[in-house]
Amino acid sequence: MVWPFKPKFKKQIARIEITGAIAGATRKRVLEALKTVEEKKFPALLLRIDSPGGTVGDSQEIYSALKRLREKIKIVASFGNISASGGVYIGMGAEHIVANPGTITGSIGVILRGNNLERLLEKIGVSFQVIKSGPYKDILAFDRQLTQPEEIILQELIDTSYQQFVQTVADGRSLTIEAVKSFADGRIFTGQQALGLGVVDRLGTEEDARRWTAELVGLDPEKTLCYTLEERKPLLSRLLPGSRQVSSGIRSGIDWLEFEVSTSGLPLWLYRP
Repeated sequence: MVWPFKPKFKKQIARIEITGAIAGATRKRVLEALKTVEEKKFPALLLRIDSPGGTVGDSQEIYSALKRLREKIKIVASFGNISASGGVYIGMGAEHIVANPGTITGSIGVILRGNNLERLLEKIGVSFQVIKSGPYKDILAFDRQLTQPEEIILQELIDTSYQQFVQTVADGRSLTIEAVKSFADGRIFTGQQALGLGVVDRLGTEEDARRWTAELVGLDPEKTLCYTLEERKPLLSRLLPGSRQVSSGIRSGIDWLEFEVSTSGLPLWLYRP
């Protein structure tokens, strides 16, 4: 597709914002936005991340798309209030990373949680009859305790995902595996600490990141604007701006609940305070 006004976009910085838990909807929106960045031939991308992380596969797909795009344009990530776990993973797709001194980041690791309601079900007299093709087909079933072989299987799953995470951080930040493992134990740290560990390049605000991005591609940081690619909002929200504020808190709560339910039993790159 041929886009008009190419010179306009060539003098602007594309901006994509990743907020909240990373899941399928985030992946879809970001991948579409990255495609637009490439088609409109922006010279650079400012990636604003304010996320505690999320699902492994979705984080990996966004990261892979960023790596491909990075071969054509400059990408700078700006870590906001929190950019942890999967947020860090996605940030590794950027060539440079800027964080606020007080940004909460880190939490490099994997978590998998299931629910064991066995005792509750016994109290109310509910039981399940399960017919399965193999001993592990109902692994993480909520009506019983994990067996030791199941724990071994899941731990191996988590360890593999963790190794992938560590390798990506090592590659993205030109660090050794040993160096990354020294702080990749699930701990969180500030942006200032991240700078000392080599996880980020500079301390600064999103505005500082924008100016740096402009300088990297030879644009005037005083005049260069950001073109934010965002998901088109529903018509009602656009016509009634006030209603957007009222419903945003409720919507975010519902979104988080849906995320918790849909990801139960999945390995996550997610910071859970």
